[in-house]
Amino acid sequence: MSDSASDDVTPTTNPLSAAGDLVIAVDHVGVAVPDFDAAIAWYRDNLGFVNHHEEVNAEQGVREAMVGPASGDGAMIQILAPLNDDSTIAKFLDRNGPGLQQMAVRVTDIDAVVAHLTANGVRLLYPAPKGGTAGSRINFVHPKDAGGVLLELVEPAAGH
Repeated sequence: MSDSASDDVTPTTNPLSAAGDLVIAVDHVGVAVPDFDAAIAWYRDNLGFVNHHEEVNAEQGVREAMVGPASGDGAMIQILAPLNDDSTIAKFLDRNGPGLQQMAVRVTDIDAVVAHLTANGVRLLYPAPKGGTAGSRINFVHPKDAGGVLLELVEPAAGH
């Protein structure tokens, strides 16, 4: 018998590592908020975070910002506020209220990751990647296939 729960973990192989480490980091967590400016102020005033990037993504129906430590190191928090009542974020807020909306992982080749996932029967929300923050390419794994989490795949734009 084992003395530690970690001793009971069976090592697993990572089929993506053979393809060149396509999934490289947690990129950010997305937080849905009804008041964009108030959320930015909260993270600034309480955690000292700075707004590293801000934009309006009309296709997604959101105003968004990436906030984090001034150094820019590590994963960011993505503030997501709806532009209108029809946006996905507005619908999320109506159902759940403010809070964690998604987690994103950074990938080096979204097309290869998507091909791998779909070959394994994993459902994605879009048939092809869409435009994301700062020119990135994104897609989402259906929450039912990712343990109840809306999992975003992010391939940053060149130079980011």
